[in-house]
Amino acid sequence: MLGAMQPHKWELKQLVRDVIAYHETHGRDHLPWRKTRDPYRILVSEVMLQQTQVDRVIPKYEAFTAAFPDAATLAHASFPQVLALWSGLGYNRRAKYLHEAAKMIRSAKTLRGGEINTTPTPPRSVFSPLLNLEFLESLPGVGTYTARAVMTFAYDSDEVFIETNIRTIFTHYLFCGGLSSADSAAQRVGDAELLPLVADALALAKQAGLSPREWYGALMDFGSHLKRQGLRINNRSAHYAKQSTFKGSARQLRGMILRELLKSAATPNALEKATARPITEVEHELAKLVKENVLTKIGKKYSIANA
Repeated sequence: MLGAMQPHKWELKQLVRDVIAYHETHGRDHLPWRKTRDPYRILVSEVMLQQTQVDRVIPKYEAFTAAFPDAATLAHASFPQVLALWSGLGYNRRAKYLHEAAKMIRSAKTLRGGEINTTPTPPRSVFSPLLNLEFLESLPGVGTYTARAVMTFAYDSDEVFIETNIRTIFTHYLFCGGLSSADSAAQRVGDAELLPLVADALALAKQAGLSPREWYGALMDFGSHLKRQGLRINNRSAHYAKQSTFKGSARQLRGMILRELLKSAATPNALEKATARPITEVEHELAKLVKENVLTKIGKKYSIANA
């Protein structure tokens, strides 16, 4: 056992009771992506919510889905149009991934001659042949968590997965004894230990009358609440990695570069002036953005890629 202590069944039951109690009074069912079972819109929300706070995502999600209400519309849009609506969310590579994912969904639908099945709560036997874990995980920027979250929130599928809020709850409730910041990473709790417990909790929640979709929404809300209360599991989780400061970072510079290039094409020297950052840093990020197919270079000027 790598964790601090063996969890007990009563602790897991208490976890489930506390999550349900919080959900009944403070559940965030008002969130726009909680009101849909459209897998495309849920995918958009999940990609936007990666490393971005809910309050920042809400207006961006609403504007994005108003402009691009389905995968076909997003696929037909130019990347500058997509990036303009994404601007302000950060981690702009996600916009590129989502745009490419929409193209893959459109192509797959054309080849298979069908539509994504958006029937509420269909059993597994009537899932769209297009929308399954294998296909979702083949999309750029979609990993194990995102694929399973889409399946759960679109189809009420019994998936088992972990994200940061879920990790916070289970680590806090079930592995809360004796770790100090001096302990080695080998003594910390990994997701491999948590996943069976997440599966057990899902079974308990279903016995209590919550669907998988409702349960995972409740988990995320409760985990977010615990974090707002100041709970930190940094010294207990094997997956904790301290995020670098945003001010003065490469992430900030990339965002500034893209905002300038959404106005018009520009040279590195012009971008150096606009961003007030050293030319060497500007050129370094420009080269990376070209490699990621976010930018193109024609002559001495850079612009947002149209592909």
